[in-house]
Amino acid sequence: MNMNDHLLLWNHVFVKIQDVRQNVLRAGEKLNHYQLPASAYLYIVDGSARIRMDQHGYVVDGFHIIHGGKRAQLYIETDSGVEYYMILYKVILALPCRMEIQHLMDHERPFQDQYAFKPTRPLDMYQCMDALKQTWEQSTSLTQFHAKTLFHQWVHSLLKDLHDQSIQPYKPDTVTQAIEYMNSHLHKPIALDVMAEVLECSVGHLSRLFKQKINSSPIQYLAQRRIERAAHLLTHTNATLQQIAEQVGYPDAHSLSRSFKKIKGISPIRYKKGISQHMGKPIQALQWNNKQELPRVMQENALHSQPSHLYNDIDYQYHKNVGGEILMQGKFKMTALSMMLCLTLLLAACSSPAPSASGTQTENNAATTQSGNQATDAGKSTAQPETRTVSTMRGDVVIPANPQRVASDQYMGYLLKLGIIPVGVRTFMLNEGWIEKSDIATDMIAGIEDLGGEFPMNLEKLVSLEPDLIIGSIDKNIEDYEKIATTVFLPYWEGDKTSGPLEKLRRIAGVFGKEKEAEQWITTYEENIEDTKKQIAGVIKEGETVSIVQIGYKALYVLGAEGGNYGSSTIYEMLKLPPTKQALDMKEGFESISLEVLPEYMGDHIFLYGSGSEDAKEILNSEVWKRLPAVHKGQVYAYGSLDGTEDEFVMEDPYSMELQLDTITHLLLKAQK
Repeated sequence: MNMNDHLLLWNHVFVKIQDVRQNVLRAGEKLNHYQLPASAYLYIVDGSARIRMDQHGYVVDGFHIIHGGKRAQLYIETDSGVEYYMILYKVILALPCRMEIQHLMDHERPFQDQYAFKPTRPLDMYQCMDALKQTWEQSTSLTQFHAKTLFHQWVHSLLKDLHDQSIQPYKPDTVTQAIEYMNSHLHKPIALDVMAEVLECSVGHLSRLFKQKINSSPIQYLAQRRIERAAHLLTHTNATLQQIAEQVGYPDAHSLSRSFKKIKGISPIRYKKGISQHMGKPIQALQWNNKQELPRVMQENALHSQPSHLYNDIDYQYHKNVGGEILMQGKFKMTALSMMLCLTLLLAACSSPAPSASGTQTENNAATTQSGNQATDAGKSTAQPETRTVSTMRGDVVIPANPQRVASDQYMGYLLKLGIIPVGVRTFMLNEGWIEKSDIATDMIAGIEDLGGEFPMNLEKLVSLEPDLIIGSIDKNIEDYEKIATTVFLPYWEGDKTSGPLEKLRRIAGVFGKEKEAEQWITTYEENIEDTKKQIAGVIKEGETVSIVQIGYKALYVLGAEGGNYGSSTIYEMLKLPPTKQALDMKEGFESISLEVLPEYMGDHIFLYGSGSEDAKEILNSEVWKRLPAVHKGQVYAYGSLDGTEDEFVMEDPYSMELQLDTITHLLLKAQK
C-alpha cells in the first residue's frame, strides 16, 4: 500500500486504544506464544532480543519498532534483558464512506501488516511513548482523550519513518489465520460473520480469498475439517457419537451423522466398522467399496468431494427445516425414475423385432459413432473454462462459467429475456404486470420458487434451492447471500437514481456471457424506437416540452429526465421527448411537490401516471389542475392506475420496455387523430 492510501485510511477510522504497557524481560527470560489480541506497536527501548512474529524473525539491539496485526503470534527471547512498550489498538472504519475507502480497508488491511525498523528520531518517539503510558494510566475521560492525541502523534512520526525508509510491510495470510481460528474453535459453532470480524475483514473478502487459494468456501472447508476430525476420533477413540459431535461443533449425533454421510459417503458407524475390519486398507479403497454397495442412481448423491451449498458455517443450522424434505423428495424422484426406466426397457423388449446381422452391424456402427461424438463433446467440454471472473462494485467475483441455478432478488424480466430461467425470485417479480401481456409460458413462471416479498430473500428457502449463483441488488444483503452461494452485486438503485434499462441489461448480460443476445435485443428495440419517432412526429411540436406526473398514495411527484421510473426512461431517454428545465435539474430522478407549485413544473404536454386511483380525484378536480395549459389543450396522456394492479410501467426490463413503447405510441397516435 502506498503512503497516500495509508493516510487516507487513518483519516477515515475511529481509533480505540485498548492498552498501553511497559514490560521488562530479564536475562534468559522468554515470552512464548503470546497471541496479539489487537493490532499492536512494540517499541523496544533498551537491551537486545530475538523476536519472532508469526514466521518472521528479527534480531533487535536498542531502539526498534515492530508492528503486528490481531492474532499474530509473538515470541521474545533475550540473553541480556530487554525493555519494551506495547500499544494495543483497534480501528473501526467510519461509515458511510466512499467505496474506494471500503475497498482499501477490506483488501489492503494495513492495520494487520507486519513490519520492523529503527526509528530515525528514537528519543522523540520514546518521550511520546512514555507520556502516552503515563497519561493512559490516569484513566479519566480527559486523559483518555489526551492519550488518543499522543497516540496520533506517535503514529505520525512512525508513518514518516515508514515513508522515508521505504519500508515494505509483510501482509499476513488471511486464509491461514482463518484456518487457525477454525482449528482452535472446532468444538464451537463458528459463524462466518464473527470469524470475519475477528480477522478484521468482510465476509465477502474472506470468502473470495478462500475460493482463490484453496478453491473452497470457508463454509465448505469448515465442514470438511470437522468431518476429518470426527473420522479421526471415530477410529482412534472409543468415544460415543454424541461425545464426538460435541467435540467437533455439532449439537447432536444425528446432525453429525447426516453431515458425515454427505461428505464421506457412508455413516459414521459403518465407517468405524469398516476401518476395524479392513485395518491396513487405504481409506480411499474403503470408500470406493462402500460406494459400490449403493444403487448406481444414488452414487452421485451419496459421495461428494466437498459439501453442497446446503450447509453454512454452522452446517446443521438449516437441516431441521429442510433436510428431511429434500431427502424424501430425492428418494421419491429416484424411485420414480427407476420404475420408469424398467417400464421403458420392458416395452422396448416386447415391441422390438429380432435383430438381423445387418441390423446388429448398423447398431455397432451407430454405437461407435455415438461414442466418438461423446468423446469429442467431452473434449470440448474439458477445454471450456469452468469459471469466469466478473467485475462488480464490490470487486471481482469468480462465478461458474455456465450457472444452472440462479436466484435473484431483482431482474427476473432481464434474465428471462436472455434465456435464463431463475430457480427463485422475490414475490413481487412473480406478479409483475408485463407477465400476462407477454408470450412467457404460464408453467415457466409457475416453476420459479417464491422467495418471499422482503429484502433479503427468504434465506432458509434460498438454501434449500441450492443455487450456484445469486444476483443481489442491495449492498447490505450481499454478505447474507454470500454465505449460501457465489453472489454478484448488481445495484438496481444507485443512491436515489436507477441506471438506464439498457445499461442494466448489458450489466446482467456481462455476468452470464450473454452480451451478443443483449445487443441483438437492443438493436431490434432501437429500430422500433426509430419507427415510433417517425409515427409520432408532429405530435410534440418544435419548442414544446413534456412533463411526467405521478399521482401516488397521498403524494404528487414529478419525474426527472434521468434516473426516474414509471415510463420516464421510455419517454425521455428512448423517444427523446423534450423535458422541462425542472426535469433536467432533478438530481434524484424525481421531486415530491405540493399541488400549489404544480404549474411551475408543467410542460406543454403531460404524461399522467396513476389517474385512475382514488387519490387522483382530488388533484384532477382541483382548480390548479384545471387551469393548466396542457389540460385546456387536451395534451394530457393518462396511463396506469396505482389501484393495486401492477402494469408494465412499474419495471424497466425488456418485456416492460416493449410494452411501454407500444402504450406510449398508442397514446400519442390517438391524440394525433
